[in-house]
Amino acid sequence: MTGVRLQTALGDITVEVFEDRAPASADYFLADVRSGLFDGASFFRIVTLANQEAEEGRRIEVIQGGLKHPSTDLPAVIPHETTAMTGLKHLKGTVSLARFAPGAVYHSFFICLRDEPGLDFGGARHPDGQGFAAFGRVVEGFEVVERIFAQAEPEEYLKRAIAIERARIL
Repeated sequence: MTGVRLQTALGDITVEVFEDRAPASADYFLADVRSGLFDGASFFRIVTLANQEAEEGRRIEVIQGGLKHPSTDLPAVIPHETTAMTGLKHLKGTVSLARFAPGAVYHSFFICLRDEPGLDFGGARHPDGQGFAAFGRVVEGFEVVERIFAQAEPEEYLKRAIAIERARIL
């Protein structure tokens, strides 16, 4: 398994990437890290129970980082690896790809602040029921994830994003 360190002004987050269980999702994320795409990107969205209008059962708590994509009209670029396929679940500390449709990813990822079964295959968070593609977990620096989460504003998208200064493979 491969490790990735995300360096922020609030501290470092180390992610264990499960290349063996979610190879397409892991490779997509690792390619972004290797290319330097996340250097200077940010954590730009913090989803809290308070800043969602979604009905109960679809409400989540996550921080989202990488690139913010303004459109929902993206073609699929990788196979969508559901949690039913990989056996991974969206538990506290899980790292997963953000998406608009199965495989329609956009160089963005999120970290779960708590167990989020609604993000798994068959969950209610996404209308298609396919869930999101989990590919890793935070193994060090969850307190940094919590510090970032504590920066939440009334709106999900931050006025002042929290920079990812560097992302490196360990």
